[in-house]
Amino acid sequence: MTRAFSTDPLDAGIVEELIDLARRAPSAGNTAALEWLVLDTASDVSAYWDTTLPQDRRVDFAWPSLLNAPVIVICWVDPEAYLERYNEPDKAHTTLGGSLDAWPVPYWFVDGGAAVQTLLLAAQDAGLGALFFGLFEHEAAVGERFGVPSSFRAVGAVALGHRRLDRPSKSRRRRRRALAEVIHRARW
Repeated sequence: MTRAFSTDPLDAGIVEELIDLARRAPSAGNTAALEWLVLDTASDVSAYWDTTLPQDRRVDFAWPSLLNAPVIVICWVDPEAYLERYNEPDKAHTTLGGSLDAWPVPYWFVDGGAAVQTLLLAAQDAGLGALFFGLFEHEAAVGERFGVPSSFRAVGAVALGHRRLDRPSKSRRRRRRALAEVIHRARW
């Protein structure tokens, strides 16, 4: 994950190429209910940060160069589309079309996570830096600011741009669990 970006713009068309790859990620029932809000002008990126990180909070912000990213892509999903899809004849037998509560796992977020991961990998492959982060308590304000329909939910945001050297995250110090600790064969 890149937390420091240069202000250099991205090449024309690269964001569409990355999203084109990301939209090919798995989708439950091929619901394909993900949509992408691309903020790629200085004024839109600035409006995003003004909505989520007001000036007075930026003084103590740990990653000030994150705000240099020239592009922010926000992945949104429409959970209601899953109900519609799972009410279609080939999926109705699952009974998942009745309500969002019928889903033991909210696959709209699973599908969104797969798409975002694909976007991150595609950005890395293109030689770009990328950082995935949540909108948390700012989801409604960001949706309202950029005209996102209220039925949509944010999966998260991805900052995209050219990497700039910076200090590593403290999270990098955490030990990665050994493979033998996370694989269980035949029994837990």
